[in-house]
Amino acid sequence: MNKSKSSYYKLFRLALIIVILVLLLIGTVMMSLCSAIFRKSKLREVQSVGELYISCITEEYMKSGEGYLGQAQHLQEMFMGQYDVRIYIYNEHGSCILSGDSAAVSETASLPVSMQEALDDDDFLDLSSNAISHNKPYLVYGSKAYLKQSTMKYVPVYVLVYGSTDELNLFTVKIVALYVLFGVIGVSLCYLLLKKSIKKHIAFEERFLHVSEKYAKGDFTEKIPTDIQGNLRDISECVNALAANVEKSDETSKTFIANVSHELRTPITTIGGFVDGILDGTIPKNRQQEYLFLVSKEIKRLRILISSMLNMTRFESGTMRPNFQETNLTDLVIQVVLMFEKKIEDKHLQVEELDSHRLTAVVDADLMQQVIYNLVENAVKFVNDGGTLSFRFDKKDDICIIGIKNTGEGLKDAEIRQVFDRFYKTDSSRGKDTTGLGLGLSISRKIVHLHHGHIVVKSVEGEYTEFQIQIPVDPREKDNKKDSEKKDKQGT
Repeated sequence: MNKSKSSYYKLFRLALIIVILVLLLIGTVMMSLCSAIFRKSKLREVQSVGELYISCITEEYMKSGEGYLGQAQHLQEMFMGQYDVRIYIYNEHGSCILSGDSAAVSETASLPVSMQEALDDDDFLDLSSNAISHNKPYLVYGSKAYLKQSTMKYVPVYVLVYGSTDELNLFTVKIVALYVLFGVIGVSLCYLLLKKSIKKHIAFEERFLHVSEKYAKGDFTEKIPTDIQGNLRDISECVNALAANVEKSDETSKTFIANVSHELRTPITTIGGFVDGILDGTIPKNRQQEYLFLVSKEIKRLRILISSMLNMTRFESGTMRPNFQETNLTDLVIQVVLMFEKKIEDKHLQVEELDSHRLTAVVDADLMQQVIYNLVENAVKFVNDGGTLSFRFDKKDDICIIGIKNTGEGLKDAEIRQVFDRFYKTDSSRGKDTTGLGLGLSISRKIVHLHHGHIVVKSVEGEYTEFQIQIPVDPREKDNKKDSEKKDKQGT
């Protein structure tokens, strides 16, 4: 499997892209915020220097009057050297009267009109590159000050203080470098953590695909690993269970086909051989009746076999609908037992409690006869020679009970749990029952369930086995009750 096609690999790439984008977004916001805070603090520093300078020259003007410029220049040089700023003073007309650089005052450009108008309204504090340089931005504080002596009128001047942005640029570079470092570390950690987890999931996906491809080809030898957490573990267990059921069903189907093929082949071969013998004269006429009787017996066997398979299919598809009518269950059992009269005599069996009281119930007579036939057939087949067949007819709380019991080997506990499974045969029955498919008890239980009843087996190994049919006197009452509840639910 190509890893680039893996959904987890695509998820891994998407997760990394999202992490990087989130880090970029957070970094942009954080760096912008930090730069703005630092710039604001530096602007306040420039503002403090400017306010202090204005305060100093205002006091000097009060002392010296027009001669204050000499002391103002001295203060300018001291402030510029100490605080790394440039200080300019402009008169009320915007002409420079004190320059903050090496150029002469006369060569210094006048204060722009727009800046004058702005300072007339309020102080200016911001980052600008228009005042003294069009290439390099400066931190600018500007204010309009009024110089005054006690006997003179106010003299307005414009004072502009320019601070360097080198520290601001250096701070931005440092914070960008620091965040990039932390971002690289964060992305690397996310990559390693995600890679470890995603690698495990990709390996699981590859294994899942590999095993699924085998399942698709009918190979169920491998199982999907379940050593993974979360829903994937539940999915793996469900798929493994599904594969086990399919495998079991596949084996059951193969067994069914093999058994059916064998069961169909035997009577068909027998019937074909007898018919061919009659047609070509190999069988003399005086024995044809005898062989026709054998042919009829094999045909009945085929009919029962095919009927059992069809009934099983109808049960599983849910299309079986019983034809309920009141039936004498005691008479039904007697009729079935009479069908095995010869076998009972051959095994010298004792039949007990068959003449019990009359027990009636509403059932599908044909289906119930099939159940009784299967149980009596098993009882006769596996009873010990000279043993006993006993029957029980009882009624408790509107439940009819029919018991069919035979002496003999009995069943083991493990066999009791599987005796109603399709195609199941006990170890001891395989040698004694060479003609059965193992469908009888499975079909019998389904028929009894259609009557809203139960079929129960009791056995003591080496002593006896008893099957009990427990059905309601009238199963239609339960059907009517279910239909009524269904209509009530639909109505609400």
